[in-house]
Amino acid sequence: MTNKDIAGKIKLLADLMELHGENAFKVKNYANSYLNIRKFPGNLTESTELDIAAFPGIGKSAAAKITELIQTGKIEELDRWLDKTPEGVAEMLKIKGLGPKKVKALWDGLQLEDVAELYQACQENRLIALKGFGEKTQLDIQEKLQFYFNNKGKFHFAAIEEIATELIRKLRGAFPTYGIEICGEIRRKMPVISSIEVLINGPIDPKDLDFFTLEEESGLLLYKDIAIDIIVTDENSFLQEVYLRSASAEFLEEMGPINSAFTSENEYFSGQNYSYVPPEYRESKAAAIKSKSGTSIDLINETELKGVIHNHSTYSDGVNSLSEMAKEAQNLGYSYLVITDHSQSAFYANGLSENKVYEQWLEIDQLNGKNVDFTIVKGIESDILNDGRLDYQDDILRGFEIVIASIHSNLRMDKEKATDRLIKAIENPHTHILGHPTGRLLLGRKGYDIDHYKVIDACAANFVAIELNSNPLRMDIDWTFIPYALDKGVKIAISPDAHSVSQYQFVKYGIYTARKGGLEASECLNCMTVQELFAWADMKK
Repeated sequence: MTNKDIAGKIKLLADLMELHGENAFKVKNYANSYLNIRKFPGNLTESTELDIAAFPGIGKSAAAKITELIQTGKIEELDRWLDKTPEGVAEMLKIKGLGPKKVKALWDGLQLEDVAELYQACQENRLIALKGFGEKTQLDIQEKLQFYFNNKGKFHFAAIEEIATELIRKLRGAFPTYGIEICGEIRRKMPVISSIEVLINGPIDPKDLDFFTLEEESGLLLYKDIAIDIIVTDENSFLQEVYLRSASAEFLEEMGPINSAFTSENEYFSGQNYSYVPPEYRESKAAAIKSKSGTSIDLINETELKGVIHNHSTYSDGVNSLSEMAKEAQNLGYSYLVITDHSQSAFYANGLSENKVYEQWLEIDQLNGKNVDFTIVKGIESDILNDGRLDYQDDILRGFEIVIASIHSNLRMDKEKATDRLIKAIENPHTHILGHPTGRLLLGRKGYDIDHYKVIDACAANFVAIELNSNPLRMDIDWTFIPYALDKGVKIAISPDAHSVSQYQFVKYGIYTARKGGLEASECLNCMTVQELFAWADMKK
């Protein structure tokens, strides 16, 4: 059970209490606890109730519920509220933008008790007459429902990776003489996963294995509520099937048919004088053409990153202090840390006032003075305001060594408005990196639509890098636009957007995704030394 799982249970408890009109103080207590659980620096399952209660913003009541959940696997009070709530009404709470107040209005006012009924009501324009809704709100709900339906049963790669590894280990234990391999979306390291695909070269009946379950309605084979696709093949074609099921149709079509047997994928590529293509890069026709030409494919790997870019400390909404963030980055082998706390307009994230900026700069100078082998770079994640301006005046902005420009507010924009807003920020002479360009949250929020090609062209013209935000919920910029950015000479910054030292690990997911787009170390901003980074930034002056 992860901290995220636990936070989700506490949020559901708060939402259901509010839905049923429970005491507002109690509701607020659990809602606030949910927000702070996500910042908890350690593993909650390994912490005592006293330690959890002592963490700012959680408190005794929530700590007791968390401990109950860890020890028993449930929260009795949550179960009582769930018993009082139709299953479909509880599901409505999962829809982004449908908080308890709106769900209660839909339940009481229109007697809607599941998401399918709600979608139909939107199509029949029944929400328009409901107090507090209207045509615009109805359209917004309908779009979010469609997004929810399209992504139901899908998972972030980061949430599945360990489970898939565990499943393979169990299967190999049960069938030690069989060839068993992960393939499909997992092996290609897709950011979003719909199933775990397993190839086996021997007979197997999943019903005989107690770690699988069958979903009654659909007949899907499940492992820990995740759909499992088991493909049985014979020993002679096993390796060929591993290859064929670890690439996109577009890649395979360009590569052509398999003309001979092989004992490994490396042998398949080398036997035809092709360059080896890692599974995550087997996506496009371009990757296949590069392989067939014999051109060396040397994709970026995590060990080549010299610095960690885009990180938050307790100066804004991070969990760890600046010195703690720096120490852990150094322990992980990085030679520099670009600290980019939120700017002053980000009040929701405790953004830095001008005084706080100067205070942080002073601490950075003091810490850098104590360490000759590691550098903290003075950065900021500056909000892009509604008209495209950056937060802070020029005299403050020019004092930062790296400026990441990101949109965090007024997300409801049409394509033209969003594109123009980004381009104006890119054209600001103080902007070095464009942060998470679409603001999307995978499986949660579509993000605003933009003209990626115009935005990338603007970055090329203004010497601005583009961030590949490696938080598994973002993966923004989408990997499919990386080749175009590289063609235009735009560098990619692989960043964890870390709000705690534990989130530095997000970098590996960015590496996986960058490799899908064909990124090499020479094209990655944070493969530069800190001296090279400063020289690159100075070229804008």
